[in-house]
Amino acid sequence: MAAPLRIATYNVEWFNSLFDDRGRLLPDNELSGRFEVTRRNQIESLGIVFSALDADAIMVIEAPNQGSRRSTVKALETFARTFELKASRVAMGFANPTEQEIALLYNPDRIEARHDPQESAKAPRFDEVFRFDIDVDAAPEAIRFSKPPLELAVRADGHALRLIGVHVKSKAPRNSRTPAETVRIAIENRRQQLAECVWLRRRVAAHLAHGQSLIVMGDFNDGPGLDEYEQLFGHSGIEIVMGVDDEPKSRLHEPHARMALTQKVGISPSSARFWLAPQQQFFEALLDFIMVSPDLAARNPRWRIWHPLNDPNCLKIPELQEALLAASDHFPVTLDIEL
Repeated sequence: MAAPLRIATYNVEWFNSLFDDRGRLLPDNELSGRFEVTRRNQIESLGIVFSALDADAIMVIEAPNQGSRRSTVKALETFARTFELKASRVAMGFANPTEQEIALLYNPDRIEARHDPQESAKAPRFDEVFRFDIDVDAAPEAIRFSKPPLELAVRADGHALRLIGVHVKSKAPRNSRTPAETVRIAIENRRQQLAECVWLRRRVAAHLAHGQSLIVMGDFNDGPGLDEYEQLFGHSGIEIVMGVDDEPKSRLHEPHARMALTQKVGISPSSARFWLAPQQQFFEALLDFIMVSPDLAARNPRWRIWHPLNDPNCLKIPELQEALLAASDHFPVTLDIEL
């Protein structure tokens, strides 16, 4: 019997800055985008983390840039070759202008993957325009993803899967100059974020209606109870994508999201750790998820957040713990499943 398939999602902060235009790593002592972390330190830390994950597929969020002078595929394949990862091939979809691509590193011995964008009348292709009324004025706005989700047709150990890699718009009101402007931008961003999640949900619902095995994974920049505007809009984006108000056969499953939904006080999982300068403190949030269709949930998969301060297996290995803290402001989430 084959070992369980391990699938991961990992947002790597400033991954693009670790490569030159020819896709070669830059292991020098220049500072990376990470605070007080050199490029050499971040590269070595990422090598430790990716090697420890030992995953058959990693949805890389904020992957190196794709453009006229740079190649996401070349950069990630160089990285995989440098650290001898079994996930050595790369699949990606629509490039975006933010220098933060979405790409899948995968193990070609167990997985076949190809970009396979879908479209329908209710949910166009993710590089196109979605018309949706986000401000309740009966006039639909034209919504565009700044980072179009990556849609993949996959065969894993002979099992057909649909994978969707996601990096939903941040709600943070950046570049605001006054309190009133902060509120206005925050609400605009929240509306855009929720519209992207509605668009994504419509694609999810179509796959589930056709009985397809589906995994939706990535950084949603959102979670139940994360901001004061959630009550204004009724649901978090995560709840919309999961379909919490739909019948069970139409819902996605994710135990960390379920914990956050049901545990209003007390313990709560987290997948990201940020330094907030005004408060001079680190704060944590649950932003990264791997959601699965009901048929995959029935296979009793095991989820894990590789949190360096909370996960006991990470705590036992100081080198891995330090690497996780230096590598990114997000931590990997994995799913182990037998297909």
